[in-house]
This record gives sequence, C-alpha cells and structure tokens, in this order.
Amino acid sequence: MVGRARDVNRAQLGAALRALRMASGKEAKAVARSALMSPSKLSKIENARLAPSAADVERILTAIGVSDEVKAEYTAAARASATETTAWRLLKRIGTHKGQQAAGALEAQMSMLRLFQPALVPGLLQTPEYIRAVLRRHSLSEDTLIRTVNGRLERQSVLYDGTKSLRFIITEPVLRWRIVPPQVMAAQLDRIASVSRLPHVDIRVVPLGVRQYDFANHAFVIRDDRMVTVETVHAEVVVTDPRDIGLYIGKFEGFEQAAVSGDDMLTLVAKIRDGFLRQQETG
Repeated sequence: MVGRARDVNRAQLGAALRALRMASGKEAKAVARSALMSPSKLSKIENARLAPSAADVERILTAIGVSDEVKAEYTAAARASATETTAWRLLKRIGTHKGQQAAGALEAQMSMLRLFQPALVPGLLQTPEYIRAVLRRHSLSEDTLIRTVNGRLERQSVLYDGTKSLRFIITEPVLRWRIVPPQVMAAQLDRIASVSRLPHVDIRVVPLGVRQYDFANHAFVIRDDRMVTVETVHAEVVVTDPRDIGLYIGKFEGFEQAAVSGDDMLTLVAKIRDGFLRQQETG
C-alpha cells in the first residue's frame, strides 16, 4: 500500500510515484508520454536518480489518473522537498558570471521582487566600484571579475522595467558598512537615492534607533510568491515550498513596517552620505 504523501520524503518520492503507477496498471511508456517526458526521465524519477519538480509530479499523477486529493498531496510533498543548496565553491567552478546570467533570467520572468538585505547594498543597486569590492573576497581572476561585474550591471536593466514591482528593505548598517573609500560610499548612497525615485521601485531602510521585534538573520530574495533565494556563508539556498515562502513573506512585511520610506528614507541616506563626504575632506 502506498504511504500518504505527508510521510514521503525526497528520497522516497520516486518510489511512491512508481508504486502509484504500478497500482494503476499503466505502463511506464504510456505514463511518460502522457506526462510529456521521456521514458528515461520517468525511470530516473521513479528510481530516485532525479528529483522531480512539483510540475513533474503533477503531470505524472495526472497521467496515472489519481484523485485530485492524492494529486494535491503528492504535489505539495514535491514542493516541500524542493529546497536546493548549491555551495559557492561549485558556483565559482561553474563561473560566477554564469550565476549573474541565471539570476537575470529569473528577474526577467518575475513580476515582483522583494529583497531584504541586512549586510550589503543589494546587487541591483550597487555601483561598479562597490560590486568590485564585494566580489574581490571570492579571489576571482581579473577576467572572471570583469565578466561578473558586467553581468551584474546588465542585470540592473530590470530596474527600469516599469511592468515590475521592485521592493527593497535594507538595514541602516548597510549604509554605514564601509567596504569602499568614503567618497565611493557617498556615490553609492547617491545611487540608492536616485533609484528610489523610480515609480515602481520602493526602497526602505530599517533605522538603528527603532525598536525591533524580529531579527535580521540573513539576506533573502522573494521572487513573486514562487521562490526564495537565501545567501548563507557557504551556499545559496533556493526554497520553493509555499509554507516556507510564507515565512519569508511575513518576515519581509514585518521589517517593512519598521522601515522608513519616501522623504524620511532620503533624509537618512543623505545624512549618512554627508558624513562620508566629511570623512573624505578630513581624511
């Protein structure tokens, strides 16, 4: 008897799909054809050599002919298992500039971005000098560094796509964390202020002086309501389980309420920018 979907983990999902297919009496080739995939792909999924996406699972179960209830349960199980972690060392081996291309492709497809960043200026808002300072910690070759900087700058074209809603929340330490010389930080803050004036872009800052009821654990990006990308010290984590996505949306909205926006945000940014300019004059 096939176990309930809530009892099926990622390793067992393929076996559960195979058991459901066999119980239906349908041959693998017929199911694969109806599910719009090759028989080899179905075989890899059933033998746990390939993790299926939620869409894969839904198509397979539709081809098998299970009830809507069973289909919903197993599709949810696929989403629940779909937390993928890719170590930075692997991304570096593949090519960090290709990572920029992949991120750009996701941003081209989305309609809304919500980004929380407690440590650095978000990549879409960074100046070329700031980008270089951030990327130098990865010990990239000069050629790779240039290609990655250019890739990030190309991604910034999404800022001018008025069909998208772009919402950024950064904490005040982001504005003060001096990883570049004072005059470069001042220019970076001018860049943030400038982009914030775009009608479809909302940039908010969580001030240090405001009482907080949550913790700024780490940066994360929510693309639509379908995917969350989390940057940790060792890896990039991609989350697609709707329940987990809901947690990040709630966290974002909490910080959104604590942040300043509009003229108050611009005043705070200008004050910090002026402080950097004074440092440059006396330095």
